[in-house]
Amino acid sequence: MNERLIELALAGVMLMVLILPFSVKYVEEELEIFFFVMGTIAVSISGLWSHELLIEALREPLMISVAVLLAGLAFRSVRERIHGWIQAGVRRFGHRVVLMLVVAGLGLLSSVITAIIAALVLAEVMTALKLPRSVEVKVVVLACFSIGLGAVLTPLGEPLATLAVATLRGEPHHADFWFLARMLGAWILPLVLGLGIWAGLLKGEDNESANTLSEDRPEGMKDVFKRAGKIYLFVMALVFLGHGFRPVVDRYLVTASPLLLYWINMISAILDNATLTAAEISPMMDAAHIRDLLLGLLISGGMLIPGNIPNIISAGKLGIKSKEWARFGFPVGLVIMGGVFVLLLVV
Repeated sequence: MNERLIELALAGVMLMVLILPFSVKYVEEELEIFFFVMGTIAVSISGLWSHELLIEALREPLMISVAVLLAGLAFRSVRERIHGWIQAGVRRFGHRVVLMLVVAGLGLLSSVITAIIAALVLAEVMTALKLPRSVEVKVVVLACFSIGLGAVLTPLGEPLATLAVATLRGEPHHADFWFLARMLGAWILPLVLGLGIWAGLLKGEDNESANTLSEDRPEGMKDVFKRAGKIYLFVMALVFLGHGFRPVVDRYLVTASPLLLYWINMISAILDNATLTAAEISPMMDAAHIRDLLLGLLISGGMLIPGNIPNIISAGKLGIKSKEWARFGFPVGLVIMGGVFVLLLVV
């Protein structure tokens, strides 16, 4: 297959990856299997199968999958106590302080306990709070922005970070466990703290009779192990997708303007940012390209529910509708995108 046909075939695979999860119910329900199939097809089209790729695909999901499993088991052991802790905190410090600590705290912890567990904790916290639904939706949106941003600081936090470190581990970047923390920490930490302060400024009084958010159902042990298995398959699929799309990425995206990539990646609002990372990132990119690309994905990923894993989990468990999320999440994302863009212009 000549180079042009390879690029066209990969473009077709990419279109299916971007479109089918939103248009075919079975694909949406079995997303990990779908991505795995698409990843193997992409690698086959590119002709990049190798023993080293298979080893990488088996190895890279291990750390985050084990972290999700252990954190999930730990969460189950303290889940029933969370309500008491939150209510005690509200009585002692008030809603504003508790909201600030929850939003900033989950963002800072998400790179350790994983974004998935942070989102589950968030669902429990919001169930325990007794604020008007409109306020609680805003808190969830701000918290998911915070979790999505904070989780990138280590490969444990979320699939996006796992894949980015795996892709950049070799020459010339030599990415290690703290690679993304060094590159993005000075950007992420102020944003997480700022989101916490924003949540603390939201108005809302204790109101037992208010229409509040509540978790759909508690998780069973089977759910904990099933989630870890799905994360393993999902990250493996992303490794295959990343390698399979490499010819197109190296040809067209490596030479693109970093700031252009930053704004282009607003599509992360409607497409999972880990999937876009697999489709875009390359070791051939310089540090500015990688930084701007990832910041664009991370920030815009909070705008709408499909943008990242914490959004999907929190909205699903708490029954938040897409319009509710977008009404607040999209303007918040635009404000953050604009502010960070100004800073990128001067650094």
